[in-house]
Amino acid sequence: MKLQRDRILFEDNHIIAINKHAGELSQSDDTGDTSLEDTVRVYIKEKYNKPGNVFLQAVHRLDRPVSGVMLFARTSKAVERMTGLLREREVKKIYWAVVKQKPPKLHDELIHYLKRIETKNITKAIHAPTSDAKESKLTYRILKSADKYFQIEIMLETGRHHQIRVQLSEIGCPIVGDVKYGYAAPLPDASIALHARKIEFIHPIKKEPIVIEATPPRSPIWKRFDSR
Repeated sequence: MKLQRDRILFEDNHIIAINKHAGELSQSDDTGDTSLEDTVRVYIKEKYNKPGNVFLQAVHRLDRPVSGVMLFARTSKAVERMTGLLREREVKKIYWAVVKQKPPKLHDELIHYLKRIETKNITKAIHAPTSDAKESKLTYRILKSADKYFQIEIMLETGRHHQIRVQLSEIGCPIVGDVKYGYAAPLPDASIALHARKIEFIHPIKKEPIVIEATPPRSPIWKRFDSR
């Protein structure tokens, strides 16, 4: 698959950010499907006429049915420093989601303890700390409503497996299309209405503030909010 230029949100010698399509793999797995990482690696090899293997590593992951900003490091130094920024929670990540059920408050902080069950590739929310559950926090606010759906903005304070999906489901607001976490039916393209809208951080090498935004998909569930 060739990378369309309009999907490139940011690019320099150290990092590259792409608007990931819903349904696209972030990184290769045992399905054998082409991943976004594979596609970007080919793009860099061809654009810069690089011989041999091209260094590229995902800084974070997005679930396959999720769209939005996906960040990759082009050097080992950038990987190391971006990993440190993430570990110290110095990377701000904003998501948009569409839900059918109106959230209980216009804005709120959600705190749960999440336990990953790897054999089923799911995560469960627990309301008290245990040795195998990690504290998970996010804040949300309602942005818009349209046709009895609600668009909400989420800011992650921690980064856990399926965190937004689980925590919204736990308050009775499963993401549209997310049948794994309680929504009634899948979307036609098997995506879920969760989009990594924005990422903010200090450039790992240049030490300049970076803000990267991705427009949501052009699917009917997003078009109803006229998000552009």
